[in-house]
Amino acid sequence: MNKPWILGLTGGIGSGKSAVAAHFSELGVHLVDADQAARWVVEPGRPALAKIAEHFGGEVLQADGQLDRAALRQRIFEDAEERRWLESLLHPLIGQEISQYLARAESPYAILVSPLLIESGQYRLTQRVLLVDAPEAVQIQRTMQRDNVPEEQVQAILKVQASREHRLKHAHDVLLNDRDLAWLRSEVERLHNFYLTLRGGQP
Repeated sequence: MNKPWILGLTGGIGSGKSAVAAHFSELGVHLVDADQAARWVVEPGRPALAKIAEHFGGEVLQADGQLDRAALRQRIFEDAEERRWLESLLHPLIGQEISQYLARAESPYAILVSPLLIESGQYRLTQRVLLVDAPEAVQIQRTMQRDNVPEEQVQAILKVQASREHRLKHAHDVLLNDRDLAWLRSEVERLHNFYLTLRGGQP
């Protein structure tokens, strides 16, 4: 059995990468979600959580000992230095967690789903990158509807994420998601059939 190659799947907020990931999963592809890995590494009892509490103080913990994400987000959103401190603690741990999960894959290729694939350097764990792209106006509209948040908040998130140009530079494949779900699913199936022909992510 050949070791599966790794496809990185990314896209800005509201681009539809979750819908794309879900369909790949239905087709039997092993998925690892970097956001989930990021949640696992800060579970109570894991060393990262103790370091975060020590650094930021008890107010970033909820009464039950879980991480208070909103409080932490507030702290690092306002202070770039604190954000870098947190990233340098978490990124290597998240990378280890992701690698362990990818190693269990039994499909011909596996997918690492990560909104910050490019920014965090996680694309280095992959052999190929698929970018789910959408016009910015569409991203904003979808995110406002999905999360019920004001436009300014979506704009602030877009600013922190890599620019489309930067993502496009790293992408081997681009799926422009500006039509309906049926079309999106057929595009995922087309890509899946193509990916099955690749060895090591390359034609």
